[in-house]
Amino acid sequence: MFHRIRGFPIPLEGPPSCWHSPLLSSIIVRMDEKDQVTYAADILSIKDAQRRIGPYIHQTPVLTSGSLDSLAGKQLFFKCECFQKGGAFKIRGASNAIFSLEDDQVAKGVVTHSSGNHAAAVALAAKLRGIPAYIVIPKNAPKCKVDNVKRYGGQIIWSETTIHSRETTASKVQQETGAVLVHPFNDKRIISGQGTISLELLEQIPEIDLIIVPISGGGLISGVTLAAKAINPSIRILAAEPRGADDAAQSKAAGKIVKLPHTNTIADGLRAFLGDLTWPVVRDLVDDIIIVDDREIVEAMRLCYEILKVAVEPSGAIGLAAVLSDQFLNNAAWKSCKKVGIILSGGNVDLSVLWESFST
Repeated sequence: MFHRIRGFPIPLEGPPSCWHSPLLSSIIVRMDEKDQVTYAADILSIKDAQRRIGPYIHQTPVLTSGSLDSLAGKQLFFKCECFQKGGAFKIRGASNAIFSLEDDQVAKGVVTHSSGNHAAAVALAAKLRGIPAYIVIPKNAPKCKVDNVKRYGGQIIWSETTIHSRETTASKVQQETGAVLVHPFNDKRIISGQGTISLELLEQIPEIDLIIVPISGGGLISGVTLAAKAINPSIRILAAEPRGADDAAQSKAAGKIVKLPHTNTIADGLRAFLGDLTWPVVRDLVDDIIIVDDREIVEAMRLCYEILKVAVEPSGAIGLAAVLSDQFLNNAAWKSCKKVGIILSGGNVDLSVLWESFST
């Protein structure tokens, strides 16, 4: 579990001699209850999630590229959640949430709302558990992601494109069916499941000193941050966010959750807003947020495809876009960071235009 001592995150796991904090090496600070901040997940819940979901997920590989290292001036390590079951990291949180429920709780199934990757993950995890999945999907969701939900047997209910419509439609389905809601990000079980990425990545490449993570509702970055900083309190965590949906950056600047009246970005998976469980982690422990334009995201997708030979969706490529951005490259705060982990969060990109071009 993380607490803060004078603003510094301390992992309360093991005796004080195991707390590798430069702050604690020189002073002893008494923690009063008013100084403690408890987050929705911790290293113990994340390790529990790792044990629970092990049979249902892939341990994804880490790729490297000398060419991309040269562009960034850093050693880059790409955690390929695009190779995960369902094509994205979301199966980690979804399977942890669904398999942590008792049989009587899920007898009537589960319900969620999502623009795609979480929807498919819940449908797949429910299929693995043998229960119904009711999936509320906005009408503008990418076809490839809708097809995944159908492939895994999810029962699709359409909503309008707004977050409000998604949430109210899901609430109505929940009332009608008695299904359990599996929230896309604002759920401690989801956060814990996503945090298993850090456990894997830092076992594969222990010397990583900075991780760049896509940010939307905050479930992924919360889990990754809590696990990574429990393992190595000095590690830096940066969020990558599209300019057309920069609510997280605005929230950090304002010191409170900011919700935008509308979003406009090619990164369809990054249009949600922070929740009350994810915001405290972003507020306290995420070191900074890098904002990139859609054109930078598209360029990063191209580089992933041409150099890494990996198809990555816009939301998944944003970490590479961030590390190549002027905002990152010209910031002296990151000069000392030499080994950078980048989460390629998903690979469910709609390639229909590409395939159609071959038939003309």
